[in-house]
Amino acid sequence: MRSWLLAAALMVALGGMLAASDDVADPALAHPAVTAPAIPPDNPRIDMDGYLRIALEAAVWRRTHRLSEADFLAKMHEPGVIVLDARSAALFAKRHIAGAINLSFPDISIPTLAQTLPDKNATILIYCNNNFINDAIAFPSKSAPASLNIPTFITLYSYGYRNIYELAPLLDVHKTVLPLVPIWTNDLDATK
Repeated sequence: MRSWLLAAALMVALGGMLAASDDVADPALAHPAVTAPAIPPDNPRIDMDGYLRIALEAAVWRRTHRLSEADFLAKMHEPGVIVLDARSAALFAKRHIAGAINLSFPDISIPTLAQTLPDKNATILIYCNNNFINDAIAFPSKSAPASLNIPTFITLYSYGYRNIYELAPLLDVHKTVLPLVPIWTNDLDATK
């Protein structure tokens, strides 16, 4: 088992144990002058343990749902396939894969998914900033663990979508065969 998967499973287990315990595990470790802050009540609309469980499940599913550039290009031409760009509307406007729809990650919700992606069986292709280099204006890099593909995949999976495919490689915007629009003659034009 990969170490990150083991660590995540351990975090879920510990999170459940910590959430279930209101007392210090060993009273001898409690300092008499330090009072633990009051634990706020649970919010039924926020479920960290549930998120971590679904994230682990989605991580396993994702292993077989990452595509090469050629496979991504071929799949985007299949009937009914949706290319989803979850970056901000501002970044989408600067450059995106031709034919992609934009649903910014913070705007993903039950109503926006019902409107934008009503068929949970549709094939959805995703990509993010970290799939492209040499256009820092339209595709600014993020930390690898914070890459938008990861929470987008997990979120769509948590809403019941299973035909999600992620663009896997890092591609140069000047050399990729994926159609990017708008097309600039050089990166200086990207500031216009």
